[in-house]
Amino acid sequence: MKMFLNCIRRRLWFLSEKLPRFRLNISRYNTRDDSYDKTSLLMQLCADRYYISPEAFHTRTCTYGPLGTELKKNIIEQWTSAVRSRAFVFGITTSVQSTCEESLRMVNIGAFQEIFNQESLSKKEAHQKIETLMKDSVSVRTSLLQGALKQYIQALGLVNRTLPFGLAETGLCHHSDSQLGHSSGCSFEVTKSSLVWFCSPRTSSQWMDYWAHQRLQWWRKFALGPSDFEMCNVGDEELKEGTSHGVKVLYKFPWGSETLETLWSLGDTLLLKTHQGTCKKLQCRDGRKSVVPHVISISANVDRGMLAYLYNSFQLLKKPDNKQKLHQRMVLKLHPTLTPVKVGLDMGRGSSSELRQVCDGLFQEFLEAGISTWPGYMDTMSLSLENLHAKYDEMGVLFTVMVSETTLKGGLLLVRNRDTTIRETMHISEIKLFLLKYMSASENF
Repeated sequence: MKMFLNCIRRRLWFLSEKLPRFRLNISRYNTRDDSYDKTSLLMQLCADRYYISPEAFHTRTCTYGPLGTELKKNIIEQWTSAVRSRAFVFGITTSVQSTCEESLRMVNIGAFQEIFNQESLSKKEAHQKIETLMKDSVSVRTSLLQGALKQYIQALGLVNRTLPFGLAETGLCHHSDSQLGHSSGCSFEVTKSSLVWFCSPRTSSQWMDYWAHQRLQWWRKFALGPSDFEMCNVGDEELKEGTSHGVKVLYKFPWGSETLETLWSLGDTLLLKTHQGTCKKLQCRDGRKSVVPHVISISANVDRGMLAYLYNSFQLLKKPDNKQKLHQRMVLKLHPTLTPVKVGLDMGRGSSSELRQVCDGLFQEFLEAGISTWPGYMDTMSLSLENLHAKYDEMGVLFTVMVSETTLKGGLLLVRNRDTTIRETMHISEIKLFLLKYMSASENF
């Protein structure tokens, strides 16, 4: 089950216990901007604009829609790119199955029910069958750390036993509600991104400080409100066995701060435990000395990070209409690098066959250049320009490009910016280069 919906549903329930329920009508929204209203509006927007599937409202499971899938992919790509920007960080893929003590077991519930329904079984026989079922069940990982530790010795050959180096991976892990302080004990899936960094014991504290600073800066880099991302030290009571220090990157949700990423300074305890009796094989060169490296584990919850960026980018803006009445404008101001769709391509009134032909050509040109584009011109439902802009703002689309009769006559397009709402004309021959330059510059925003 996806963390995105689990997290948001638990908080909606929590808020509904403490805040009055409102009947929300988005077109006449005029209540105060409290967290329950904003959460409800954001969740509805995510369902309406293809970030999560509509059935997510009625079940504990959640599947991402096309835009949600693309946003998650973009976050993972940027996370991986950031941690692999250093030399000697290698990507790995490890098994979902686990032999770690902290793993969860996946049991066939049908087999359990079959045992309980056999009234002829004695208590002892039922107990034996359940024990066998548990023994044969599959253990699944709760983190990516153990897989990286197991690949350590093999990775030594890549770096000629030289420190530091790291192993990076993104994959599914299983959590239980009890791990998050909830009592149901239900298991759900969460996508994690991990870097396991092996370094000299002499420099481990400096590396811990370095990575803590880098990770907070990374989360803030793509934020509309960077101050909502903060860092704190892990209390002594939360430190696990063999852990000397821990740091958390937090996001301040309306209901309180939650952890997006954790960094642990693990020493050499877990590495030695994983490779029992092979201490000499674990040693690396640190100058003229041979040492067993210390381990720093960095683990990000991608699903919760995605939720944080959606919250952080969601804005309710007042906009006057032609009659000077104020209306609410909902915008997902996702960072240009993360937003799933960079361009919404539409056509105005005119010779539909010729306009469509121009749109087809532009659409193909954008795709070949790696510019993600929404083919709005293919939509059979006609929208006013104002409603079209509102739709794209809610989707987080950066630019709306309008092909019209003016394009056919003089090659001019109408281009609207999501963040400034400014509309300007641009020649069709310039649009691709303009978008590529904007995307490139946005990486340094």
